[in-house]
Amino acid sequence: MAAINSEIDLSIVVLSWNTKDLTLACLESLFAEEPNFHREVIVVDNGSKDGSADAIAERFPEARLFRNEVNQGYSGGNNQGAREARGQFLCLLNSDTEVRPGALDRLVAWLRDNPNYGMAAPRLVYPDGRVQPACMRYPSLATALIFDSVLAKFWPGSWVESRYQMKDFDHLTSRDVQQPPGACCVTATEEYRALGGLDEDLWLFFNDVDLCRKLTKRSRKIRYVAESEVLHHEGASTKGFADFVVMWHRNRLHYYRKHFGGWSLPWVRFCVRFRAFEEWVRAGKRNRGNAEGKRAEREHLKQAVREILAPLDQGASA
Repeated sequence: MAAINSEIDLSIVVLSWNTKDLTLACLESLFAEEPNFHREVIVVDNGSKDGSADAIAERFPEARLFRNEVNQGYSGGNNQGAREARGQFLCLLNSDTEVRPGALDRLVAWLRDNPNYGMAAPRLVYPDGRVQPACMRYPSLATALIFDSVLAKFWPGSWVESRYQMKDFDHLTSRDVQQPPGACCVTATEEYRALGGLDEDLWLFFNDVDLCRKLTKRSRKIRYVAESEVLHHEGASTKGFADFVVMWHRNRLHYYRKHFGGWSLPWVRFCVRFRAFEEWVRAGKRNRGNAEGKRAEREHLKQAVREILAPLDQGASA
């Protein structure tokens, strides 16, 4: 693990996985500005097959590039970069972002001026300039049933969904939040390491929520800094992952077991099956008069549910 260098204020870890053009644009935005704080850029290429690593090495030799033979996951890749970090502060930055001038300086300045805060995160915007409503509250047991379900369309499910997604917040002003945008966040490097970094059992999803909860349990506050702006191509870094749905549900099961206890798993298991039932009904509606299509969709759905619940049925870690 790299030692902290007092001369480096910020280590920026960019995790890259088959997003060559986006990663190059992200790095271009970082190296195009003259920051107020001394910083280093660490790129972890997570087994990309699109030539990302070679392109990064050619275009940005000043970046510290680490090449993984296989995909270590979002948590594993970021933790790898964090172990190499030498800065007093650590920024986890998704490869599908472009940092506006001064954005990261503002986050570092906030944490230095407010030592009782454990994390600061920027306002995210879409490529057309619209604000991306990315802050959320911690998921509750009710959220497990309501989220992405038909129940979210009706009260009280609509209230649960709205509260979870912080639809009461316009994201135009700075405030304390529970769960800021995971696409870009800054924390003290030593504190990140003391917390164990991102939970690698949360391979792709819910790892940022888990990290925020660990900060909250330390009575550390989290700040959304609206004056700091980062462009985010939402979902571009995960849309190519083939097992997206299965991994999301598996990571959610692990998150609930970790923060609510093993007794919550029968409930979340029920929520998985309820959501699958919704898709079962929709598959029938989509394939009226097409028995083969309906059978294929429903078989695929059953297989997905088996894969999601397999770690629980085997007594393994989800």
